[in-house]
Amino acid sequence: MRYLITGGAGFIGSHFVRRLLSDGYPWLPGGEVVVVDRLTYAGNLANLAPVIDDPRLEFAEGDLCDLALVDKVMHGVRTVVHFAAESHVDRSIDGGLEFVRTNVLGGYTLFDAARRHGVDTCVSVSTDEVYGSIDAGSWPEDHPLDPTSPYSASKAAGDLLARALFHTHGFPVTIVRSSNNYGPYQHPEKLIPLFVTNLLDGRKVPLYGDGGNVREWTFVDDHCRAIALAAHRGRAGHVYNVGSGHTMTNREVTDLLLRLLDHDRSMVEYVEDRKSHDRRYSLDSGKIAAELGFRPATSFADGLAQTVRWYSENRAWWAPLKSAPR
Repeated sequence: MRYLITGGAGFIGSHFVRRLLSDGYPWLPGGEVVVVDRLTYAGNLANLAPVIDDPRLEFAEGDLCDLALVDKVMHGVRTVVHFAAESHVDRSIDGGLEFVRTNVLGGYTLFDAARRHGVDTCVSVSTDEVYGSIDAGSWPEDHPLDPTSPYSASKAAGDLLARALFHTHGFPVTIVRSSNNYGPYQHPEKLIPLFVTNLLDGRKVPLYGDGGNVREWTFVDDHCRAIALAAHRGRAGHVYNVGSGHTMTNREVTDLLLRLLDHDRSMVEYVEDRKSHDRRYSLDSGKIAAELGFRPATSFADGLAQTVRWYSENRAWWAPLKSAPR
């Protein structure tokens, strides 16, 4: 078996690669793993340090919009798992062109190459943000897409292109849409690692608006296990939501982090809200539970404690990222 993992030096992709190469998914056959990553600010070879010397791992630095590169690395590949994306909402609001280029054009280039090379399976990793905001209840997979940021709109476009190739050509693609992920190796621009590292440095944490925005939090190891199940026996042309049931306001998450790091609310600085800030996300994960047997294994309390401990012990990993220019 030969796997192609795009964005495999990023937060979620590198976790999947580390677990795959440590036989963490026994239902997937072993084999060679090819990682393609552009190594933008969010891609970091240090994320692959635990497996970088594994002879089964091959790394190619490059851009998914480079058709020649994609064709080259696709030779012999049977399974593609597509993580590569521009993913930070704030950056997309400041300038969305790179999000369209990577998430739409790059995604299509990859999918079409995989189709032409006759891969057996492609799993495309998406996001709950394509659905927009929901006042109550939870989104099923067939809920209309209603993205509200350039980031989520570009991800929705990528999803639609993938499914169009399935309907037109029978391309064997499965889409996994996850809630907010958290865990070790996440870039410190995202809420949980930003707040943890700020508090470790004795700096205040910037909380948007009134802090009442609700998110569903899924530990990265649970999400990657769901992706591996989708790669094993997910149905082509189908979408699977992956959530945890752990929904909390940003203010509640902040309070938990303050307690874990022995700070009080004087460390919170309320800042102007993000433009078009979705109020509430919540996924209905019943389909992946019923069809693939997925259940989250990590409680939010345990996952958050593991995450805080990792950042506390790995300052050498995150400190250079926080000092790097935007």
